[in-house]
Amino acid sequence: MTARNKETLSEIQQMIEKFMEERGLKLSDEKTVITNINDGFDFLGWNFRKFKEKLLIQPSRKSKQKVTKSLSRTVKYYHEASQELLIIKLNQITRGWAEYHHSVCAKKTYALIDHRLWEMLWKWAKRRHPRKGRKWIKNRYWHPKENREWSFRTDRAILYQMMDMPIVRIRSLDLKKNPFLDSDYFERRRKQHKKDKETAYFSSTAALSGYYAL
Repeated sequence: MTARNKETLSEIQQMIEKFMEERGLKLSDEKTVITNINDGFDFLGWNFRKFKEKLLIQPSRKSKQKVTKSLSRTVKYYHEASQELLIIKLNQITRGWAEYHHSVCAKKTYALIDHRLWEMLWKWAKRRHPRKGRKWIKNRYWHPKENREWSFRTDRAILYQMMDMPIVRIRSLDLKKNPFLDSDYFERRRKQHKKDKETAYFSSTAALSGYYAL
């Protein structure tokens, strides 16, 4: 909900709390917040805020910190594992996280996390071969693939990079449409969104073509 001032929102919140209480429900104190739209708020792993004249939705800071820590723990835990096993475990994180955020402004975040993961893997490789030089390590664990010079892969597995996940924008909703009266419109919208997601999925899968990447 939006309003012109904090006082109005506080009154509305009290009305909602009363409405819900009569039905045995309660607003979550942890998840309910009154804030300026320019400051924004976090919800479901995303940050919502006003940017110029638009609504900007992007992965929240907590969400980025959480996935970075998860990747770091995985790299450290599998420090003695084969490269292929490490790739399989990392792909479970990178692809799942990228798919969750593929409908918001996440490209810059994808690039940032890809870079952080590259730094983790470089340290992982150097610890395994402390006496080897940079060129040897690069040629041992990173190989060219199409237009990418540095691809962390083996003959059977390749690391999924978040930047390979296409952004699928949610199409603008016609606010004049009524879900009870304009069912044809909403059915077309549902089918189009499904088609958009399938296109993004196959585009993303193509980045792993020819490799074992569960």
